[in-house]
Amino acid sequence: MAKAADLLEWYDRHARDLPWRVRPAARANGVVADPYRVWLSEIMLQQTTVAAVKSYFQTFTARWPTVQDLAAARDEDVMAAWAGLGYYARARNLLKCARVVADEHGGLFPADHATLLTLPGVGAYTAAAVSAIAFDLPEVVVDGNVERVMARLFDEHTPLPAAKPILTQHAASLTPDTRPGDYAQAVMDLGATICTPKRPACGLCPWRRNCAAWAAGTAPELPKKSPKKKKPVRLGIAYLARRVDGAMLLERRPDKGLLGGMLGWPGSEWDDAPAEAPPIRAEWKTVAGEARHTFTHFHLRLTVRTALVPMDRQPTRGEFLTRDEFSPADLPTVMRKAFDLAQGA
Repeated sequence: MAKAADLLEWYDRHARDLPWRVRPAARANGVVADPYRVWLSEIMLQQTTVAAVKSYFQTFTARWPTVQDLAAARDEDVMAAWAGLGYYARARNLLKCARVVADEHGGLFPADHATLLTLPGVGAYTAAAVSAIAFDLPEVVVDGNVERVMARLFDEHTPLPAAKPILTQHAASLTPDTRPGDYAQAVMDLGATICTPKRPACGLCPWRRNCAAWAAGTAPELPKKSPKKKKPVRLGIAYLARRVDGAMLLERRPDKGLLGGMLGWPGSEWDDAPAEAPPIRAEWKTVAGEARHTFTHFHLRLTVRTALVPMDRQPTRGEFLTRDEFSPADLPTVMRKAFDLAQGA
């Protein structure tokens, strides 16, 4: 049977150097993980890659080095700093959670899984990860990497998502009481660097001799996944109005729903046949091409219209931001795509 000790020995030599991580040697010398940094990284990493998260994490921790600093931040500043990272409900919950920790927990993250689950935006996985990595408690931490490792280690052919409880049971059977935080990160590192989705490097794996899928020759085809439903396509119109002094017309989207709380271009509904909804009277010109973006449940194709308007023209929606106030980097990705398309016209 696979042993945690074998994986931890491998991790001690090959742990990834990540900005939110306490390396195993430092941990062995008594350096403890900062729960704020662990929590922040885990929220950012939900449905996002490590490569994409690193720069955002460094920006956030430089600007808001403690949970109290983040709790005191202006909503619009945090949303702007999050722009481009996607899944914007995470950013709204990030602020809510920081404020609950600051106001109700004295600025200290709770250690136990059950209390962590009461925090806004903290689900079972994040609670387990914070408990294990920040507080070295033996919680079972299961992300996509861990699911893949367990499916191969036990040669489990039940397709995901139905396999999740089975794979979690397998993960629980291996989670040690000694160094559970390092172990949780070790399994994730194994999945990210050795037991990869395609062409796993089985020859370098510390668990190869115990891997049922390696023995059966089935590792590359695991984990099995149920067929994905085809995503529908929605259409929309984005209106980019520039005032003669260079100010741009933008609006902040409602807190609830897609891109909630983010700055964006006024536009139509996103559906099969969007109706015209210009936010200001103008001579609108249609930009060639489309701004295309894929969300979790659908593909979006935006028609982009542009206009130049006089100083005294008042919008029916949104407000003008001056050249100094407006930064394309503060826009969510889909809105930045529309801006880039307009700039290239």
